Amino acid sequence: MSEHAEHSAEHAEHPGYGTFIKIWLILVVLTGCLVGVSHLGQTAAVWGLLTLTPLKAGLVFYYFMHLKYEGPLFKVVVLVTLGTLLIFFALLFSDVAFR
Repeated sequence: MSEHAEHSAEHAEHPGYGTFIKIWLILVVLTGCLVGVSHLGQTAAVWGLLTLTPLKAGLVFYYFMHLKYEGPLFKVVVLVTLGTLLIFFALLFSDVAFR
């Protein structure tokens, strides 16, 4: 019986449809910003894409993939994985920049 109570209490924390609709609208607005930034100069477009895209990905991870409700160990694993990916991207960009 206690397992059922824990499960229902854990399930009660999840947001309703309103939160998901708000996050979706924010993602739509950020997509519009990305389209707007892409029409600026090439440098501004790249910097806009490099800043807004991770923000959008973070919102998707946090809300739609329910990372907000996971344990701390899983969050650390995800952050280490993303940090490793950033290191590889930095190495790739530095290799391309200095050729």
